[in-house]
Amino acid sequence: MHMFSTPWQDYGTPDSDLEHADESKVTLAELLVMPRGTMCYTYDFGDGWEHDVVLEKVLPPDRVARVSCLAGKGASPPEDCGGAWGYASLKEILADPDHEEHEDLLGWLGFDSAADFDPAQFRLDEVNARLGQLA
Repeated sequence: MHMFSTPWQDYGTPDSDLEHADESKVTLAELLVMPRGTMCYTYDFGDGWEHDVVLEKVLPPDRVARVSCLAGKGASPPEDCGGAWGYASLKEILADPDHEEHEDLLGWLGFDSAADFDPAQFRLDEVNARLGQLA
């Protein structure tokens, strides 16, 4: 589950309980019109990941090649890890091989060792390759 929030309306997958507008009826260009315009993207209502989306620049249509990420910080958190607090706890436990939950978390993540996950790593090329698949 996810939602895009603007100052005037929330958009997402149609659901009568959530009372937000149908995201398929609006384009990104209609929501973010001017440079420095922002909206919030909420992912996984249970974990509550929130991301600020900022329009950096509007290019003429003939110059638009693709959506791209300009920068980022850190690895993507594993799905269903408990939001920001759960992710902080996960990183702490993975860094402590003596922690009582260390081995259980490695198994849950499918890792042989904590070295298999580097929370500081951000791969701009991988992010942009995935965004390129959306076009």
